[in-house]
Formats: sequence, C-alpha cells, structure tokens
Amino acid sequence: MEQKKLGVLGGMGPAATSLFFEKVIENTVAHKDQDHIDMVILNHATIPDRTRAILEDNKEPFLEAVKKDFEIFEAAGIENIAIPCNTSHYFYDEMQSMTTINIIHMIEETVKHIRNKFGQAIKIGILATDGTVNSGIYQRVCHKYNMEAHIPDVHSQEKVMRTIYDFKADIPVDVAGFEQIIINMTETENCDCVILGCTELSCIPISNQLQDYCVDAMQVLVNQSIILSGKEVKQNVIMLNQE
Repeated sequence: MEQKKLGVLGGMGPAATSLFFEKVIENTVAHKDQDHIDMVILNHATIPDRTRAILEDNKEPFLEAVKKDFEIFEAAGIENIAIPCNTSHYFYDEMQSMTTINIIHMIEETVKHIRNKFGQAIKIGILATDGTVNSGIYQRVCHKYNMEAHIPDVHSQEKVMRTIYDFKADIPVDVAGFEQIIINMTETENCDCVILGCTELSCIPISNQLQDYCVDAMQVLVNQSIILSGKEVKQNVIMLNQE
C-alpha cells in the first residue's frame, strides 16, 4: 500500500496527544527510521474546551480554531487526519466539510471494532466526558450497529469527570475508584465491554484483568491511523485489540 502522511490534530489534551504519538511508533512494524509514518502533529493546546462548546451550544470558536489547523495540514500534503479526542467528534461532519482531507472517525471505528470483536447483540458501557455522553455520539453509533449503549449513573459520571480533569490538572488520580466504575458496569450493570471514550482515560493504568473488558478508543484510532498510512500494525497489537 502507498505510504501516506498523517496529520494529528492534538492538544486535547497534550498528554493524550503524546501518548497517541508513542503508541503509533510502538505499534508500527518498523526496522529502521524510514519504516515509520511521516506525521505532522499540531499540539493545539489553546483550542477551546470541547465539552463546554457542546454543553453551552457555542461551537463557533472551536470550529474556527480547527479550520486554521486543517489549512496547515492541507499545505503540508496530509492525506489522513487523526484527532485523539473523542468529544471533538461531535463536530465530525462540520469538521469534515471544512477539508478535503479524510478525517478518521474515531467513534465509528471504535464501535465497528467492537462489533467485529464481540458481535452485535451486546451491551456497551460508555466512559467519557459529560460532553461526549450528553451529545449521544457513541449512543447513536451503537444504535446504528444494533448494539445497546449504557451510560453511568449521575454519581459515577461525576467520578469519571473528576478522573479526567484531575489527570489534566496533574492531580493524583483515584485509579481504584475509576476501576470500581468499570467493575460495576461489567458485573452489576451487565455490560459486555466498556469503551474508554476519553483519551485521558487511555493514559490511566488499570489492571490487566479489567483491560480485558475495556476497548480503548485511542488504541483503535492508533491502529486505523497506521493502516491508512500504508503501514502494518504489529501482530501482538492486532491480537490484543482486534480479535
């Protein structure tokens, strides 16, 4: 397959962008520098908050900011764009209309991956920001593939948001408390799997046992970015994440 240059619209947040970059490098089959993917990474940390844009119904500042980023990607000859931020995909259609470059749909790819791995008649837990949950983007795509989406109760959702924003603020995260939410969703609420639907949650170390029930949307985006760039995903990654 022809090698294609990847654009990464990052900064949402910066640590998640860094992790995405590391995962692309770690998961690409490469034997020398030249075997890796050419990337242009924009760490646009000052981009307006996505959750606030959704909850306050004020999308224009966010869209104006990303439009300038897409112009940079177009000038750089980018052929696919990855945005390691689940919440931003609420604006996917509007963002895609701004550029001729293909934007990888993180939400769609994650749900398709779950369908391929677990089948359709399943219940999926959604762990994400208030913006992502309230927007219904994961719920709509799950429904599209005839799968049931389950969101946390109010108390658990507050804990999820605290986990996300504590990580962003470099405050120690209550990992055990976050793991308990996953346990409750799988054991008490009978979810077959749980989506880690915020890239900050991808940065939190959870036990190997719980990872078996989790689908990391960032890892799905990493794998798809590698494939669309004309490279091969390491076999052990495919086995762990794409069975």
